Amino acid sequence: MRLVKIGVASVNATVGAVRSNVDRCIRLATAMAEDDVTLAVFPEQVVGGYAAEDLVQWQAFVDSQRRELERFAAETARLRTVFALGLTVGVEGDLFNVGALVHGGKILAFVPKEKLPTYNVFYESRVFSRGMPHMDREARGVFCGDRIFQFDFGIVAIEVCEDIWSPDGPMRRRAYSDAEIVCNLSASPFRAGIGGTRREMIATRAADNQCTIAYANLVGGNDGLVFDGGGFVNQNGRPMLEATRFREGYAATVVDLDRTVRSRREASTWRSDLETFRREQEPVPAQVVHEKTADRAKLRYPAPPPGTSFFLPSASLPAKTPRDELLDDFHDALALGVADYYRKIGAFRRIGLALSGGRDSLLTLLIAHRAAELLHPELEGAARREAAGKMISAFYMPSRYSSDATQNAAARICADLGVSFMVVPIEDAFVRELEATRTLLGPGGPEPTELTKQNVQARIRGQRMWNWSNTSGALFLQTGNMSEKALGYTTVGGDLEGAFSVIANLPKTVVIAMLERLEKRFGYPGIRATLETTAGPELAANQSGEAELMPFEVLDACLYLYGAEKLAPNEVALALTSVFPDRDPAILTAWAEKFARLFTQSIFKWVQSPLAIHLGSLDLDRERALQLPVVQRTEWKGE
Repeated sequence: MRLVKIGVASVNATVGAVRSNVDRCIRLATAMAEDDVTLAVFPEQVVGGYAAEDLVQWQAFVDSQRRELERFAAETARLRTVFALGLTVGVEGDLFNVGALVHGGKILAFVPKEKLPTYNVFYESRVFSRGMPHMDREARGVFCGDRIFQFDFGIVAIEVCEDIWSPDGPMRRRAYSDAEIVCNLSASPFRAGIGGTRREMIATRAADNQCTIAYANLVGGNDGLVFDGGGFVNQNGRPMLEATRFREGYAATVVDLDRTVRSRREASTWRSDLETFRREQEPVPAQVVHEKTADRAKLRYPAPPPGTSFFLPSASLPAKTPRDELLDDFHDALALGVADYYRKIGAFRRIGLALSGGRDSLLTLLIAHRAAELLHPELEGAARREAAGKMISAFYMPSRYSSDATQNAAARICADLGVSFMVVPIEDAFVRELEATRTLLGPGGPEPTELTKQNVQARIRGQRMWNWSNTSGALFLQTGNMSEKALGYTTVGGDLEGAFSVIANLPKTVVIAMLERLEKRFGYPGIRATLETTAGPELAANQSGEAELMPFEVLDACLYLYGAEKLAPNEVALALTSVFPDRDPAILTAWAEKFARLFTQSIFKWVQSPLAIHLGSLDLDRERALQLPVVQRTEWKGE
């Protein structure tokens, strides 16, 4: 047996907080060393924070990361654990996103990332240069390039995030060059279903390359990105460790590297591919590290988890359905995003929102309350809930169209959560603003339209929230959902306002599903009270969002088919007949055409919305996922 203990760390790094980030790494490094960890893997860009974007163009920012890495090396010099952690390194005209290998107080090498993503939320090739096979550069006296590293316990390779997502990444040639453990340093943002996708991908890579993969991921919110942390150790396709997500810390497990060697000898197809590699390519050079690593005498052979055996998995059923797991992931990701936005900016003293008694603002409030709990990690139970409630102010601002049902629902949930609730009517201001609008239109001018009358109410509320937040130093949360934002069913200067948008990338059907899930989990009567009201903005008499737009399930299907699948309107209409076979095809066609028209006409609105939390590949965020021109014509649709 050749036992090795591998640790994977999730660190909540903040962009630019190089000293604090490294302090966090040192604390975790010390804890892992005390836990007899042989090899510890930290996330991508953990020193400088991710995503730094154009901040890496400041030389002082890049230099500070090297300085802090040297401090990490010095302060961990007495530890025998081998550490891998990520940062930015400059070499002449290049900036590289690297994994650094540190041991015994020395920076042994930098290994640059080769696969630079420039899609969805990523812009890495804008600022970074690619690592290349067999690259051999020097960064102020430290090797920077393509190597593997031979320690007294085995041979290690380093790679960074996207490198693992390509089957033709650097892992292949490094594994063929005898690397046994591949350390992947990642900053992989949360998105729907990503946990299972990572698990399957890592298992595939470990099996294809007959190696042990140690995968560490960043945790925490930065701007609109939320990193869900967690980590994996997978040996030759066999899962050995899956770390808890959405929390800072580390997890570790023991592997027998002799098993990796034996698996390679048994895998005839792998050996055949290895022979081809040896004929056609040069192996990656190995750097021999002579310093002793952590004592492995206390390590014990990895036993199956309790309730399982070497031959049988656990007989217990999953605690959650896949649907509930996804909804809970959304809740965790959104709360972490709000909490870290609040904490890391450091400009806010409390949290506030306009609470309408409707579904969207209710979900935003529930997420804000959970975020406020995360901001009080020193408290538990009732004390934590009470402290969270005291951080939040909710305002109900009724006009003539507001109903008793929504006011009662808003008051009920605030009582459930211990949140400050204030009723501030806008009727008088509404009348005055309509008169001012008539004055602007001039004598004999047109009467303000019904749509204008609706927007006036929303704008009064938005202005009041800004005025309150300016004085109170509060983080003003915007509460709109993705479906209505996509069609411009929102008011610029009104309900589109806020400093941070919480649920702007959640479709309406998911908003409702999350509320039903949270009611089941927490039992707050205010959730049920809200779900029993009519879904609508209450800006006109008897207003219903579905009546004015289309049924939410159809709207969200159009959003997916048009925005994610990139179907033309006539193709969307055809697909809808399969999704909703019981509905009239002519009506479905009309809805598909309406969706496409309103979507295109509303881009100018949603590009003005606040920064929003990234949740998937379809986010309506022009700086992140779905980048569309504001000015465009739609002749290509065949209109």
